[in-house]
Amino acid sequence: MADDHPHAHPESRWKHDGVRVITGDRLDPNTAQTPGMFRQAAINHARVGAQKIWAGTVSIQPDAKTGVHHHGELESVIYVVRGRARMRWGDRLEYVAEAGPGDFIYVPPYVPHQEINASPDEPLECVLVRSDNEAVVVNITDVDPVERPEAVYWVDPIHKHP
Repeated sequence: MADDHPHAHPESRWKHDGVRVITGDRLDPNTAQTPGMFRQAAINHARVGAQKIWAGTVSIQPDAKTGVHHHGELESVIYVVRGRARMRWGDRLEYVAEAGPGDFIYVPPYVPHQEINASPDEPLECVLVRSDNEAVVVNITDVDPVERPEAVYWVDPIHKHP
């Protein structure tokens, strides 16, 4: 069939099944939520037919923190656009690290975590990407957080402990 050829009628082949632009004012708040934050979906299966990723935004008000949660078997990447993110994680939120604008945060599957806006007067705004096309959020209510979490730094052969 002529339309199966990659160069045949590209305008008809890719017009509605090619690139999609989701403008910032068209994000969908009808997605899984966690107390203390506001998530909006941009890219998922329902909106664009995504098969392997979910992407959207998250915002946290100044001096606020989220409920403890995890995302099941999904991997998550958080990119900090504005503000200061303080992440706590572990069975009792015993670990902590901070990230600022331009920083990426990786959250592995099943890791209980909590996002905290470390700024008392500026919203925390981030872009969020997950490794599946639907939002999975498991809110956890029975966590007794440790009083003083241990600071964890990115340390590898290139990055030394501060």
